[in-house]
Amino acid sequence: METAILEKESLTVEFKSDQKRLSDRDLVATVVCLANTDGGEIYLGVEKDAVVTGLHHEHQNPTGLTALIGNRTNPPLSVRVEILEMLGKRVAKIIVPKSKRIVSTSDGVLQRRRLMADGTPQCVPFYPHEFIQRESDLGLLDYSALPVAESTPKDLDPLERQRLRQMIERYGGDRTLLALNDEELDGALGFIRKEAGSQIVSVAGLLMLGRESPIRERLPTHEVAFQVLEGTQVKVNDFYRTPLLRTFGRIMDQFEARVEEDEIQVGLFRVPIPTLDKRSFREAFVNALTHRDYTQLGSVYVRMDSEGLSISNPGGFVEGVSISNLLVVEPKPRNPLLADAIKRIGLAERTGRGVDLIYQGLLRYGRPEPDYSRSDSTTVIVRLATAEADIPFLRLILEEEKRAGIPIQIESLIVLARLRKERRLDLPTLANALQREESSARALLERLVEAGLVEAYGIKKGRTYTLSARVYRELGQSFDYIRQAGFNLIQQEQMVLQYAQKHGRITRKETVELCRVSEDQASRILRKLDGKGKLKLIGKGRGAHYRVP
Repeated sequence: METAILEKESLTVEFKSDQKRLSDRDLVATVVCLANTDGGEIYLGVEKDAVVTGLHHEHQNPTGLTALIGNRTNPPLSVRVEILEMLGKRVAKIIVPKSKRIVSTSDGVLQRRRLMADGTPQCVPFYPHEFIQRESDLGLLDYSALPVAESTPKDLDPLERQRLRQMIERYGGDRTLLALNDEELDGALGFIRKEAGSQIVSVAGLLMLGRESPIRERLPTHEVAFQVLEGTQVKVNDFYRTPLLRTFGRIMDQFEARVEEDEIQVGLFRVPIPTLDKRSFREAFVNALTHRDYTQLGSVYVRMDSEGLSISNPGGFVEGVSISNLLVVEPKPRNPLLADAIKRIGLAERTGRGVDLIYQGLLRYGRPEPDYSRSDSTTVIVRLATAEADIPFLRLILEEEKRAGIPIQIESLIVLARLRKERRLDLPTLANALQREESSARALLERLVEAGLVEAYGIKKGRTYTLSARVYRELGQSFDYIRQAGFNLIQQEQMVLQYAQKHGRITRKETVELCRVSEDQASRILRKLDGKGKLKLIGKGRGAHYRVP
């Protein structure tokens, strides 16, 4: 048998045999399974081992398959069907969108897709108690606004309400809340609402102000852990199931007790340099508390070790948010009522752009960007590095802010930090770092050029950027500027020729690394030397290189 040019099955790819005609019931159930997860593609006419066996003659009409699926799903699901020729056989590719609502078959079958312990995907039953989690992920339901069964205002602790008022004072929250009495305060923040003459306590209300016993009994998913690791040994391992404001205070005390601080003199002022920025940590921790999935068991973990600090929370990124758009996507809280209360208290950034503060608190000290790469569909994990601060870079940022009279924008910080690390970068690379379109990134870069912080080299697609001579001078690295930006074309040609003579050959990739130029610029240098007869092109494609004649 021939093997299809397809990868193995995954969370979004399913193979279905059609040799004996797949039943309508099984086909529609598989469509529902994908739609209730992340959507995906069904290849009808392909075996589980990726062997193409082809479509049954009754499934050759793509319009008929589309109509069948639409008629047998509730609410009706619109799919796209393409007939493909694969290794001499016909295969139906059924493209299933991710549904914004929970979908079932017309027979009432509900399924979702999950990866099993061995990594293979499988359709599993979608149970009613999981509906809330799904609707919360899609932004269709605010779990934190739901009433807590059997809870009454007596489950709220007056001491926690007093703590809330103190935090508004301390963190500069919404001071209009301070003028309200207790009942008005609870109503304004959505902690208690009246329904049919009864007072209903919301999930957010019990989480924020609840007594410990009702929280443990009625919100068993709430738990926060603080751990300190030294190598493989756990030095601190504290777990909290207390009200959120009390938990927040204890974790901040634990954090601040372990943060060391140095100082530098900048002009007339002494500037503190903490091993980890307090505001960055606060925003990252509050994000974990407000965006965690409270329908799932699991803890919000804060872990400190010799390399830095990580914060994780149950529940992946909400619908529409990913690692690739964190800096630009509109805020989308999983628990809007809880998030709004925390903002009004002053614990989180009021605009919802707390991610910017997390980045800012690391980059301005010359530390690596926050690392979200270990996050997946079930957990969000952010890593904050405690690397040694880059003092010259911090001085540069402080002086620039003093000159401009305003804090430096996060986008500018990202560009300067990347160029500080990578030395020379092109527009597509910087646009990707900024998570913006190239036109927007280009406008920012040109503003930095006008401000004298960045210099541009080349034109059009070959244009690259470095830190300016002034910046390198203020960093105390004038020689590095000459090495990165000072080579003119003649010097670059000499470097390429010397390399080719010493090593017997040179490639475009080696020219890029040697001269710190883009691939287009490297190609022009090599072609020019070839035209002068100083180098000769050998081979084509990946094996192409240049030799001295």
